[in-house]
Amino acid sequence: MTETDASLAGPTGPDVSPALAAEAVRAWVAANVPAAWREAGERGGPRAVRAVRTRREYREWYPLFGASGLVAPAWEVRYGGLGWTRAAAVAAEEVLRAYHLPRLNPLGLNLAAPALFAHGTEEQRLRFLKPITRAEEFWCQLFSEPGSGSDLASLSTRAERDGDTWIVTGQKVWTTWADQGDFAVLLARTDPEAPKHRGITYFLIGMRQPGIEVRPLPHIGGEAEFFEVFLNGARVPDSQRVGEPGAGWRVAQATLAGERQMVSGAGSGGGVDRVGGVSASHLVRLARRRTESGLPGGWDDHATRARIVELWCEEQVRTWTNRRVRARIAGNLPPGPESSIGKVHGTDLNQRIQEMAANLAGEDALAWPGSVATPEEYWRSMPAEVRGMLRSRANTIEGGTTEVNKNVIAERVLGLPKDFDPYRGRPWRELPRS
Repeated sequence: MTETDASLAGPTGPDVSPALAAEAVRAWVAANVPAAWREAGERGGPRAVRAVRTRREYREWYPLFGASGLVAPAWEVRYGGLGWTRAAAVAAEEVLRAYHLPRLNPLGLNLAAPALFAHGTEEQRLRFLKPITRAEEFWCQLFSEPGSGSDLASLSTRAERDGDTWIVTGQKVWTTWADQGDFAVLLARTDPEAPKHRGITYFLIGMRQPGIEVRPLPHIGGEAEFFEVFLNGARVPDSQRVGEPGAGWRVAQATLAGERQMVSGAGSGGGVDRVGGVSASHLVRLARRRTESGLPGGWDDHATRARIVELWCEEQVRTWTNRRVRARIAGNLPPGPESSIGKVHGTDLNQRIQEMAANLAGEDALAWPGSVATPEEYWRSMPAEVRGMLRSRANTIEGGTTEVNKNVIAERVLGLPKDFDPYRGRPWRELPRS
């Protein structure tokens, strides 16, 4: 084992045992995590940490975390990790869990990095992976298009080669955090004469350049985390092409599997939670509040208690399953189609939890006091139960619809035959389009 950088959380290399990794992480936490955050985490876990730490404070502190190698400890040091084994990385994550240290660049970690590890060049990994772990360059995903959502392979955004550069023209939609993105993973059609799955190429495109326009798409609660992106002559160097021209669909599978894990709550190291809303444990507090207020359907109601316990049990199963998935990611193992299982169950479960939370909130979920001047203020003025319920409606669509993910499970996990496609093998140019 080696000590390569004083800022790293501990010794590096595959010889670090889980016990030594846990000891090193505990020492790093004691030396680098602010005392108030540590005490809150040790007293009450992530919920207590959120009560004493602001988002701004966490962002200002995050460079310490990024430099430690603990954001992705199983990655090699040259990529921003510690080179630890899967078992050591899992031990590290167990120590960190109580302190609630979410990764601030989840789309880079969960979408771009899997494709770079599976299909990128060493030069690309060295260029992009360390800034991803340190959140120095934020990422988004340019996949879905108007008319090419569930049938992603039918996309029509074009990339045409001009020497050592590709010129991109088209439109993407439902791009999460495109307003913050420095780079994006991009799928574009480079050969319209090939069948739809074989004429697509995968790129890493800079977002802050002429020819890219980003427009917000506010959702039902007024907040805008999704955007539409217009590409009009945007340029991407050939050195930022991942995989061979026309092989982008294969490269994209690593990104899509990572996205399913992230949306299901199983993303790398507890990254930003795309599922959102309150937990099943919060349902207990809401139900008790109803009983204390003398309202029916509270904790003293047998049916209500049974339903909450059922949801809580499902949430625990999801949590344990997601920990196993994160252990696989922490061990630098590639994600597979099994990630669709967690996505289908996790997002449906979250919708049921959020709906029950809104029901238990009663009149507080129908109206609330206060005046607001902007859509953002309106969104923030909502009770957490209302925000969670409204936001959860997107869960079964984002990251691949539930229907698409069930097809993935059927075909790639269970080995069932694929649906009949009358246009299979035909050039993309000949396919009917919406």
